[in-house]
Amino acid sequence: MDRKAEAQWFGDLKSGHGTMAVGSGAFSGPFSFISRFEGSKDTNPEELLGAAHAGCFSMALSNSLAQAGHVVTSVKTTAVVSANKTAAGFTITGIALITRGVVPGLSAEQFQKFAEDAKTGCIVSRALAAVPKTLDAKLEG
Repeated sequence: MDRKAEAQWFGDLKSGHGTMAVGSGAFSGPFSFISRFEGSKDTNPEELLGAAHAGCFSMALSNSLAQAGHVVTSVKTTAVVSANKTAAGFTITGIALITRGVVPGLSAEQFQKFAEDAKTGCIVSRALAAVPKTLDAKLEG
């Protein structure tokens, strides 16, 4: 299984601009220095990394719950990717996973355990093992 994405950049760092696209065609969008370091309506690599992590985590958590015999109504996850200037330059310094699940009959403690396992076990979490992660997992409904 190989997945592809691409980016193209035009010009210098501060006044240049670029585009990013995923291979499936489901997303393409512009990015720039401003969208990455100052904020704008365009996307940035860290935002896309967060989307990938939130998607992978939600799928992994739902799968492990279902494999244990629980009926999952929904799992919604937000991934907040923090990038800060360090001695090495700008670095992704942490990812906060905030997940809310609707799983009838499951206790809060059980949900927390499954979520902790997904935090370390999902494919994207494993790929980002060097990045510190926090987890805020709660049941709803």
